[in-house]
Amino acid sequence: MQKILLTAINAKYIHSNLAVYSLRSYAKKYRDHIELAEYTINNYMEQILMDVYKRQPDVLCFSCYIWNLELVLEVAEEFHKLRPEVPIWAGGPEVSYETEDFLRKHPFFTGVMMGEGEKVFTHLCEYYLEGEGSLVQIPGLAFRDGEEIRLNPWEKELNLSLVPFCYDGLEDFSHRIIYYESSRGCPFRCSYCLSSIDKQLRFRDIEQVKQELQFFLDHRVPQVKFVDRTFNCKKEHAMAIWSYINEHDNGVTNFHFEVAADLITPEEIELMSDMRVGLIQLEIGVQTTFPQTIEEIHRRMNLDKVKAVVNQIKTLGNIHQHLDLIAGLPFEDCDTFSHSFDEIYALKPDQLQLGFLKVLKGSYMYEHAGEYDLVYRSKPPYEVLKTRWLSYEDICRIKKAEEMLEVYYNSGQFDKSIRLLEQYFDSAYRMYEKLGNYYEEQGYSGMSYSRQRRAEILLEFAAEYVGEVTETMKQALTFDIYSRENAKSRPAWALDCGQWKEVSHSVCQKGKLSHVERFDYEWLDEDALGQEREPYYVLFDYENRDVRNNQAAVCRLTGGDVSPAATSHANDLRTTK
Repeated sequence: MQKILLTAINAKYIHSNLAVYSLRSYAKKYRDHIELAEYTINNYMEQILMDVYKRQPDVLCFSCYIWNLELVLEVAEEFHKLRPEVPIWAGGPEVSYETEDFLRKHPFFTGVMMGEGEKVFTHLCEYYLEGEGSLVQIPGLAFRDGEEIRLNPWEKELNLSLVPFCYDGLEDFSHRIIYYESSRGCPFRCSYCLSSIDKQLRFRDIEQVKQELQFFLDHRVPQVKFVDRTFNCKKEHAMAIWSYINEHDNGVTNFHFEVAADLITPEEIELMSDMRVGLIQLEIGVQTTFPQTIEEIHRRMNLDKVKAVVNQIKTLGNIHQHLDLIAGLPFEDCDTFSHSFDEIYALKPDQLQLGFLKVLKGSYMYEHAGEYDLVYRSKPPYEVLKTRWLSYEDICRIKKAEEMLEVYYNSGQFDKSIRLLEQYFDSAYRMYEKLGNYYEEQGYSGMSYSRQRRAEILLEFAAEYVGEVTETMKQALTFDIYSRENAKSRPAWALDCGQWKEVSHSVCQKGKLSHVERFDYEWLDEDALGQEREPYYVLFDYENRDVRNNQAAVCRLTGGDVSPAATSHANDLRTTK
């Protein structure tokens, strides 16, 4: 029996490839002939090559993205040497544009499936498995015909409701993210994004969506990540889905959405306020706050509304917010970028993703790169190296700040200490930039460190740049360390816990699942963070954690005097949140 192998090379093991599952689902008539193979970019090329060869495909297809193209090319070329008679096809956003050039550079590929692949792949199955028709008659194909490259017209946009649900079984998805699509296309025309090319915005039938969401809920899937480019661009659609998952919440499944914050209405916020902590998380692409850049990249955004909505959602206390910035956009130099960073950082999102412009083939930015003096990497991910407004040296400085942001902010492991340190810098961006420079000057760059070592380096940095904060910083770091785990080795800078041994023995009935620490500075009252106060004890409970950031539940211990002389009264201590 002939076999068509759909091959996906994902960025991480926890990822799955929605595209190949959707192709197989749509081509259900040929399901018995279609096999899926998923790998990651962490697999060695030879491992993938050996496994693909062992599967003995009669037709080999690859799903191509910026993160896997180089590995796909290598595997495909070596496989072609071994099995030159096997047709090799590519598909996906990374090969759908400048297709003729791609095929001329890589002669081991038979052709490319351009754009949406469901119909195109199904016709290709028909061609190979039934021997009917010809490649020339299949819309959406580019292929080599002898020395000639033929480009067929693109296939028309698909009715999304006609694509069958592709997750008929979840046996292969334990501990992996499930990707789901309820709409295609985007109403916006951001110049750096390929979604702006898909002019036709389409929605899956809402009753189908509800049935499919129930399938995930019934199977208690840990996370479902919607790939809709702007999930809330149609209020009725978004409200129907958010209402359904709220009403049918199983207490486990988390749903991730990319949204435009300035489109979120008071009615939607009211609905969110009723949701379980961790039921949904929101990714909000701000990208820049510089007005000239916003206009140049064709982005429609009410920045004041974005800030107001982000703050409103933050006060709810139940929804993780992930905000995005892009460095390297037109008209943005170091000063305007640092201002963009500081404006968005001030909103205190759960995560702030600082990315770098990727000049994607087919995008407006790619077509107009010369106008902006964009210099970018020749190979995927086509990341910007310099622009008319940013030198390569500037990019390097931003990268150092980005690394420190990931380590000390986005990791969630240094919440109190970073917020304390921010108070001594006029600009949060400049603080991270200085911290990155400190790593480089001390020879710390490019190495992996334990969390305690990262804390020690931050303490060294604080001592050099803000000497008077050192003692406070020690306790902030102690709080941060024990917020995450009951550390096996006590930090060298921490107070001697033998002073409150009786308190610990009395309160910590859970052994290693809880921990007591004494503090002389305020870490629980947000309005008085880091201020000196009378000594108090904090109980860290590792059995109960915040589902948004995995921090241990914490509460202040009360019961009168907490000096060493009063520890004999430890049994009278009670806990209050």
